[in-house]
Amino acid sequence: MVKRRWFGRGAALLSGGLVAGLLLPAVTAHAAATRYEAENATISQGAVASNHTGFSGTGFVDYTNVTGSYVEFTVNASSAGTATLSLRYANGTTVNRPMTITVNGTTIATATVAPLKYKVNVDTLEHTAAERLQLNDIGVCELQLDRPVVFESYAENRDLGGVILIDRLTNHTVGAGLLHFALRRSANVRPQVFDVNKQVRSSQKGQRAGVVWLTGLSGAGKSTIANLAEEKLVARGRHTYLLDGDNVRRGLNKDLGFTEQDRVENIRRVAEVARLMVDAGLIVLVAFISPFRAERRTARDLFEPGEFVEVYVATPIAVAEARDPKGLYKKARRGDLKNFTGIDSPYETPEAPEIHIDTTQLTSEAAADMIVAYLADGGFLGGG
Repeated sequence: MVKRRWFGRGAALLSGGLVAGLLLPAVTAHAAATRYEAENATISQGAVASNHTGFSGTGFVDYTNVTGSYVEFTVNASSAGTATLSLRYANGTTVNRPMTITVNGTTIATATVAPLKYKVNVDTLEHTAAERLQLNDIGVCELQLDRPVVFESYAENRDLGGVILIDRLTNHTVGAGLLHFALRRSANVRPQVFDVNKQVRSSQKGQRAGVVWLTGLSGAGKSTIANLAEEKLVARGRHTYLLDGDNVRRGLNKDLGFTEQDRVENIRRVAEVARLMVDAGLIVLVAFISPFRAERRTARDLFEPGEFVEVYVATPIAVAEARDPKGLYKKARRGDLKNFTGIDSPYETPEAPEIHIDTTQLTSEAAADMIVAYLADGGFLGGG
């Protein structure tokens, strides 16, 4: 049996101004060789990879190295795509195996950097506790990737074991690292498929499951509008749930503060909870400031196309501050409340929300009606 070695997560030694909980960086791993596990398989020097799809040019095996039951080789091509490689066994049997071809051996995946395990003193190699890394610091952490990637330990293969971290918002390189090993749980955890799925649960409720994600400044009216929208949906016999920022922080996210890293984790957890509720067939309303575009984009990517409805509750900062129902803006202005969105922490407005609500022009009631009308037009409400 021939199988490719794929890994979904790895642990890395990282350096270069990396902050634990980095905002959605892209991880680039240099993949110069592909490694197959094959018993008694041989690949001839210069053998052609056939059935090219998605790229032009000639792909061929540059070198081979048979060690025990492993075959290693490199394929050169002018652009990325997929191809089929022929493996010939000692008994004369030929087996075609699919492979992915990447230009210059580069694989890109979206990653989340887990909190640091420890920081390494470059002079004594002592391990010390740390929450973040400054420029030229070195530390050990875990990387969680959004897709499988091929890699080897840096000690075994420098091409397959090196990574760089790139901030997707600025495109700046914020860290570099050496991959050590795949986490055991990445190989042991498999998705379990059940006969009763999202479609069955949604059909039972007579609706189409989805998430309505309300974002905006504190005091914009997100929770008020979401509450009114949910009341209207329930009155029409729909099955809903409302996730509110303050309520979630009293339980699931009570361990999080308001630093940039904690805000990222706050949204990640809520998005995962919303995904589970959508899988249950519910229409989920999420009322969170969710200030960063990257996190909202990541939340959207968890759902199928058309399931995520972004609602921008637009309110000028002066209007939100004048309302200030919780007195938070006053505390932030006095310096008693750090990292407050709109004051000393940024809010990135949505670029293309499905619904744009100007609260200086619409009442909360009218805004809720707009959301319900959008859901009805989109087929979320079934025949209700």
